[in-house]
Amino acid sequence: MKPILKFALILLLFALNYWLAVAQKNETYDNNTPPPASETTPDKGQTEPGSQANGEPLVRDGAYDKHISKERKPLAYAPLREADIFWQKRIWRVIDTRQKMNQPFTYPPQPFIGILLAIAKEHKDKVHLFIDDEFKQPVSIDEVEKRLGSIDTVQVYDPDKDEYISKVVKNDFNWTTVNLFRLKEDWMFDEQTSTMIVRILGIAPIRDVIDDNGNYRGQEAMFWAYYPELREYLAKYDVFSPFNNAITLSWDDVFEMRHFASYIMKESNIHDRRIQEYATGRDALLESENIKKEIMEFEHNLWSY
Repeated sequence: MKPILKFALILLLFALNYWLAVAQKNETYDNNTPPPASETTPDKGQTEPGSQANGEPLVRDGAYDKHISKERKPLAYAPLREADIFWQKRIWRVIDTRQKMNQPFTYPPQPFIGILLAIAKEHKDKVHLFIDDEFKQPVSIDEVEKRLGSIDTVQVYDPDKDEYISKVVKNDFNWTTVNLFRLKEDWMFDEQTSTMIVRILGIAPIRDVIDDNGNYRGQEAMFWAYYPELREYLAKYDVFSPFNNAITLSWDDVFEMRHFASYIMKESNIHDRRIQEYATGRDALLESENIKKEIMEFEHNLWSY
């Protein structure tokens, strides 16, 4: 046999072996079962803190595995002694998500209200919800979800009976109705460290109330969440960064670093009144700024230059 024929026969054998291997691989997944994306596949519907509310992707959505956000923990607070606090003021403020600086609160794939509801539902034994900002009347996440959705009756055509019949439908919660968040916080001056300290105590999403006729009926607090219990889980959720997707802040970082715009709606006072009860419009905003200025000037006046 000539050398050229031997070489052609060897190439033919290699080609046959290759196509046999490809055919066997295709037969392995011929039952419409996709090949495994990873060694471990999470159960259906099971999500980890830090994943989006609609579940995790079935395959890795990125060039590399991200572990930092899932393992991230909040920075512990420095201990405070009552004897070291010689000045304190309680403040209630409002975060308006329609302001440019607060746009991450309404990031569509993962809005902040969806994160709060997911944490409250997944960790209902550790995260406590309340009706009031004094944390006296507890409420369960199941009760909150019942109030969020609405039930309506619509007329549906039945082709079998050739007539319209009544059908009960459930309207899901629309997160775009939540434009405001209220914070309850304490401002304190610690004489041990000579620093002004702020601690957030509670956070409440505020939603617009719409009646059955589509008329606006005001606003209501959906619930008050005790913020110190939220920190552990907020630290595992990333905040969208338009500048660098590789380095992101957590939601705990946003609140602790005060990386949001807000205005004061109430300070502790003898009449227990909100600003809107004695000032409206531009005057209310000026009063809010005056309270901020008073706190800043109090801290500055403690020092002499």
